[in-house]
Amino acid sequence: MASTLESIDLASDPEEHGNLYVRAFNSGDIATLDRMYTDDAISVWEPGNPLSGQARRDALREFVALKPKMTATLREKHVTGDTALLVVDWTIDVTDPDGEQHLSGTGLDVLRRGQDGKWRFAVDNPFGEG
Repeated sequence: MASTLESIDLASDPEEHGNLYVRAFNSGDIATLDRMYTDDAISVWEPGNPLSGQARRDALREFVALKPKMTATLREKHVTGDTALLVVDWTIDVTDPDGEQHLSGTGLDVLRRGQDGKWRFAVDNPFGEG
């Protein structure tokens, strides 16, 4: 059973959002991961194929079930009002049906601050340079 970080509050600072995401991702905590996205968020985990809503949630659940391990380093952070752009270098090691995979990239993530003051993904694009 995956641990849960539900008792941990979402990030009040966009930079902390990434650290919390890595913790939730590496622990397989789908509930916390889902709380880290706006209701209308899109994810572009496959270039040219944006996912939103239930399709986004299902794809994340399927990938996290493989027990991948992620590292992420914030390269740049730009904040204006209730919108933030993060540039993040990341790696993921995972074993899938094709064997061991080492994935890496530079993500361009757009965060939106909600009425509760917490930051959530509006756009999650891990292959932002691609």
